[in-house]
Amino acid sequence: MNHFGEISLLSQIARPNICIITNIGTSHIGNLGSRENILKAKLEILEGADNPTIIVNNDNDLLHKWQKENRSNMNIITYGIHEPSDINAKQIVLEEDGSEFICHTENESIKVKVPVGGEHFILNSLCAVSVGKALKIETDKIIKGIESFELTKKRMDITELKNGVKIINDAYNASLESMQASLKYLSKLKENRKIAVLGDMLELGEYSQKLHEEVGEEVYKNKIDILMCSGKNAKYIAKRAKELGMLEENIYYFKTKEEIINKLKEITKKGDVILLKASNGMKFFDIAEKI
Repeated sequence: MNHFGEISLLSQIARPNICIITNIGTSHIGNLGSRENILKAKLEILEGADNPTIIVNNDNDLLHKWQKENRSNMNIITYGIHEPSDINAKQIVLEEDGSEFICHTENESIKVKVPVGGEHFILNSLCAVSVGKALKIETDKIIKGIESFELTKKRMDITELKNGVKIINDAYNASLESMQASLKYLSKLKENRKIAVLGDMLELGEYSQKLHEEVGEEVYKNKIDILMCSGKNAKYIAKRAKELGMLEENIYYFKTKEEIINKLKEITKKGDVILLKASNGMKFFDIAEKI
């Protein structure tokens, strides 16, 4: 959140006690055992808070259920796209390099432009609006902060090479939810062929095979043209995509990143777009640097 302009000034101004929970996904599920336990762990943010304003993503199933059960005795602000919320996004227009939508609050409807593509960044923007409203920041300053947002390196970092190939370097981290978001974004691009280079999602424990298989389902569902995988558990991504009907000739599994780099240099052509996505420990950002 600290990239959203005025929101980055939270530590410098007087403010109410605010707690934010943006998602209950599968990250670290290997350590905590279930999404319900992840919710319990994240709710620890409330311990010691003095009558906080709690901001939650109402599109998340577990957070939606939790806020409905606790709205009567807590100060909760909800934001969402699909669920009716205190802060809602409507009339969404998604583009390759950004999006715009109408943000509906209790008292106004405002046009918001997000300088980064992907529906998940609309949710991030709604969260920023929620925080801004809780802090009574002027609307124009909130909007200006969102419009000046910049991604950190290795998170949806898009580069176009001299040969006309586009690289989406999203190799900073990976979970099922972020894989879903990145593959959905990739599928909506207008480039020639969509190539997904995917590696292991770490810290999933006994859930690892199942969740990697679900990524394979996302690859197939989003009609990715070419799939390249590397990693101990990434093989399950390739296996599941093949089982569902993705052509075997378009699926590659490699033991090393060097093999991926060589294959990419061999097959990519002008107009292709390549997504690099894996947990940070897989160091897939090396691939971006070397191609």
